[in-house]
Amino acid sequence: MPDSLAFVIFLVIVALVFDFINGFHDSANSIATVVSTHVLPPKYAVVWAAFFNFAAVFFIGVPVAKTIGTGIIHPDIIDNLLIFAALGAAIIWNLITWYFGLPSSSSHALIGGLIGAGIVKGGTSILVWGGITKATLFIVVSPAIGMVLGLTLMLGVLHLFRRAQPAKMDHIFRKMQLFSAATYSLGHGMNDAQKTMGIIAMALYSKGLLGDTFHIPFWVVILCYTVIAMGTASGGWRIVKTMGTRITRLRPIGGFCAETAAAISIIGASLAGIPVSTTHTITGAIVGVGSTIRVTAVRWGIAGTIIWAWIFTIPVSAFISAVLYFILKTLLQ
Repeated sequence: MPDSLAFVIFLVIVALVFDFINGFHDSANSIATVVSTHVLPPKYAVVWAAFFNFAAVFFIGVPVAKTIGTGIIHPDIIDNLLIFAALGAAIIWNLITWYFGLPSSSSHALIGGLIGAGIVKGGTSILVWGGITKATLFIVVSPAIGMVLGLTLMLGVLHLFRRAQPAKMDHIFRKMQLFSAATYSLGHGMNDAQKTMGIIAMALYSKGLLGDTFHIPFWVVILCYTVIAMGTASGGWRIVKTMGTRITRLRPIGGFCAETAAAISIIGASLAGIPVSTTHTITGAIVGVGSTIRVTAVRWGIAGTIIWAWIFTIPVSAFISAVLYFILKTLLQ
């Protein structure tokens, strides 16, 4: 059954469920700042973000999808059962963190899922350490870049508008936030939709449906961008509250700087083919912006809880995936 064409179709459907949950889970990243600063009401904010999630299809190729498909575990050992276990683990972890309102990384949950099932099947020799090192390194690098850029942008903008009246600044940056939220959502689509593309292409490649060369079919690209946009439009409201108000209170100027800083980081990583966490990056940017007011403006306890969720994402997802793969393999034998 796992080797049948029907199971491949089933895997594609499960991957699209992950894609939808990814958009649903991470919609908070795209809209939390515009909602918390009252630039857009939630129902319009999710539509705005979803539109630009999909629009990313016109701006970039598939470098991140190729990294996921060939840069975490050796493609030769991939089978449908392994892909199912990896997706299952990522979906379970996403739902757990959504329930507790924690902005964790769908990307790292998927990477952890591939690692766990891959080790059970072939041992540590099947791991592509270069790709794994790059992905795990960015657990630290992406929020750090976001924080530094957020801090720098906020200080620069405050300096430029130091003589402006607060009411006038709010009026200007409420409009500017529409642009920054759109750019951030574009970056989110560029990076996160490609992860599902990589998984679907792995399933097709393992069945021999892509020929001798691993590539991402265009229909997979369109499908994944469409589904992640639908997930974003559904909105993960529990995480919106955490991102928009519990880390620090944002005004439109802060929302603009945080979104712009995160967008620069994510789009840069996407062009380089690095699967980063959009969650980590926007959280770092919000912390950077908040700390320009005063250090105590950032609720470090909440930030610490979020960081622990980041640290546990890969190992917990790997463990869940390993257990799933072992149980399913045992049952099928």
